[in-house]
Amino acid sequence: MAKKSYTCSACGNVTSKWAGKCEACGEWNTIQEEKPLSAGPGSKSLGTKRGTAIELTDLATEEAPPPRTEAGVGELDRVLGGGLVQASALLVGGDPGIGKSTLLLQAAARFARNGLKVIYISGEEAAAQVRMRAQRLDLTESPVQLASATNLRDILTTLDTEKPDLAIIDSIQTMWADNVEAAPGSVSQVRSAAHELTSFAKRKGIAVIMVGHVTKEGQIAGPRVVEHMVDTVLYFEGERGHQFRLLRAVKNRFGPADEIGVFEMTGKGLVEVKNPSALFLSQRGAPTPGSVVFAGIEGSRPVLCEIQALVAPSPHAQPRRSVVGWDGSRLAMILAVLEARCGVPFTGLDVYLNVAGGMRISEPGADLAVAAALVSAREDASLPQEAVVFGEISLSGALRPVSQAENRLKEAAKLGFTAAIVPPLSKRIASSDVALTQVPDLAGFVSEIFGEATRKVDPVEED
Repeated sequence: MAKKSYTCSACGNVTSKWAGKCEACGEWNTIQEEKPLSAGPGSKSLGTKRGTAIELTDLATEEAPPPRTEAGVGELDRVLGGGLVQASALLVGGDPGIGKSTLLLQAAARFARNGLKVIYISGEEAAAQVRMRAQRLDLTESPVQLASATNLRDILTTLDTEKPDLAIIDSIQTMWADNVEAAPGSVSQVRSAAHELTSFAKRKGIAVIMVGHVTKEGQIAGPRVVEHMVDTVLYFEGERGHQFRLLRAVKNRFGPADEIGVFEMTGKGLVEVKNPSALFLSQRGAPTPGSVVFAGIEGSRPVLCEIQALVAPSPHAQPRRSVVGWDGSRLAMILAVLEARCGVPFTGLDVYLNVAGGMRISEPGADLAVAAALVSAREDASLPQEAVVFGEISLSGALRPVSQAENRLKEAAKLGFTAAIVPPLSKRIASSDVALTQVPDLAGFVSEIFGEATRKVDPVEED
């Protein structure tokens, strides 16, 4: 007799017994029974029937690159790796109300204008609501076919009959497969719907884009296996209070991962931003304590953004540590290194850190910029307005170089920055437009930049 298993619909945790509260994520009434799978190919129920031999090739076999169709939106095509690939499955996730449906409706209109047959199926809104959005975005003249349905069998039959080039499903959590005994949005339904749609895309040679809801932790709701099924996983990010939106690729079988596209939310929908650095720094004024410009890399693109810090005496016994746009645990590490290696204590002080413009930074190259913002805010001393900062900090307090330093400095020079504070570089930088201040460790950085003595170091020669 097969053992029963239970899965949490919020986080995907599997247990052997039912409980009202999930022990992994703490959600209530999210644990549901998983039906056992039927016998697989290796079971004895298939008898002696043999399968078909699989054709094998070697690593030297050359194949033509997959055909792509460009949307005509540079930021979207960049994230997709150069355009939409035929017979691919994409998953787009994001917070509620962030603009996923707006983005995909605009993308559908663009692809339709470029000659693709596009079908947009909404399981969350009526067709009239989608038409109202299209009117607001001035997309009513685009040849996009629209439907509102949730029955997966009916949707697949329609797609098989119409034979579109691109199908958009909004969203995967609303799809209902009648062969699965579970409610729409459950783990079983989401997994079954994603599998059927992905298999259909591969068999019929059409591209399928699925919208996925996210949990409060920012992960796509449902089993994690859905992200493994599809070819590309995109996250649409942004803060409600900011007009900037980031489309980030976290998985892409047909292009680079971690690539980003930047958009601005306007009354007429999303508008691509071709120079994100200038946009993120557009509101930056006179030099202010706690403000540092970080030269980062997102995917293959250099992006400059402002990191802001505020340090104030805490009225509480436990000082507060608040972070927006960066990793909170990494902030704790930087504070510990500053205190242990540099003698800069933050005991009894509230620390607030913010990445301006709604940007989210994950690379360790921002360590030095964060440390500079913290010390600047604590000492009430401003860094030079024309300087950018980047570098990784180790637990010993040493500064480590980061990748693509030359591209970061070129982007800084393009926006008028004339100085950079960096770790020791392993080779000479070709650009001479930016004066480099190289510091070997965090203690030297604090003493040189915020002390009285400041020493300029010339780039080292190539090995």
